[in-house]
Formats: sequence, structure tokens, C-alpha cells
Amino acid sequence: MNSIAHSRRNPIERYQDYRAQRFAKHERTWSKSLPGWRTRSRRRMLVVGLALTFAFMLAVSVLCAFGVQWAPLLWLPASVVFFPLWIMLQIVSGRRGDAPGAVLDEFELAQRDSARSIGLTVTQNLMMIPIAYLIVGAVITEGTNESMAYAGGLMALVMLLVGGCTPAMVLGWTRPDPEPED
Repeated sequence: MNSIAHSRRNPIERYQDYRAQRFAKHERTWSKSLPGWRTRSRRRMLVVGLALTFAFMLAVSVLCAFGVQWAPLLWLPASVVFFPLWIMLQIVSGRRGDAPGAVLDEFELAQRDSARSIGLTVTQNLMMIPIAYLIVGAVITEGTNESMAYAGGLMALVMLLVGGCTPAMVLGWTRPDPEPED
């Protein structure tokens, strides 16, 4: 593309092109990584592992709500488990949950958009839990309980992580095994 045509495009179009190029570069880099984990059954194991990690994180936030002093320390092992699982799922699912539209075909685009819609719905609904907890807790304690505020923040973080990971989890769970290569 010549520089005159490039300069006439708006910043959003240029950014979308940049995202597509960057995505394609990363896809080339990671496309052969973790070949044994690209099957549907293995991806489902990663999804279940993430779900269990989120349940553990939620349990940690509830322990914090009850004022258990050592409970925040449990967040560290949860994070140590979360990050590798999440990165692995992103790699083996080809990051289709957050891929730019320009690199997807029509079917993949429809799948991605459906998974994102589910993720948004999950996020909106789950966020009602920490919101209700914080509102009711603030009224009951007159806003003076630090454990409640910390626990509410952890709950909100868990719900945002769940919602943000949902598209990749849905696609990782539902997509068929990759076609065998020659």
C-alpha cells in the first residue's frame, strides 16, 4: 500500500491492520507449539483446569470476606496455576477468541462473535455478585470493614477473569480437533 492511501485511512482502520499483522506474526511463531495439547480433549482439560482455578480464587475471596488473615496468600498459588493454563489455552486454540476479524474466515468470525457475546453476558451477570456484596456489605458495616472491601475487589477480579477468559474457553471446548497435516 502506498503512503498516500495509507494516510487517508482513519486511525481505527490503521490500528486494525496493525492488529491483524501482529496477530499473523504471533500465529506463525506459536502455531507449532504444544502440538500434543491441540486436541479437543486436551483443550477441555485446560478449560476445566481454568474453571477449577476460578473456583479456588472465588473461595479465596470468600475466606478474605470472613477475615481469614492468611487467605490472601492463597492468591499466589492460584495465579501460578492460572497463568500457565491461560497461556496454554490461548496457544492451542490459536487465540481465536480475541483474533482480529481480518484474519478469520466467515465461520470463525461467527464463532468468535458468539463466544464473545457469551463472555459479555457471563461478565455482566457474574459482576452482580461482587456488586451486591459490596453494596450490602457497605450498608451493614457503614463502609468501615477493610476485609469486605478487599474481598469484594478479589471477587470482582475473579468475575472479570472468568468473563474475559470465557470466549477462549468456549472456543477451546467446542472447536473440533485440528485437521491432520501431511
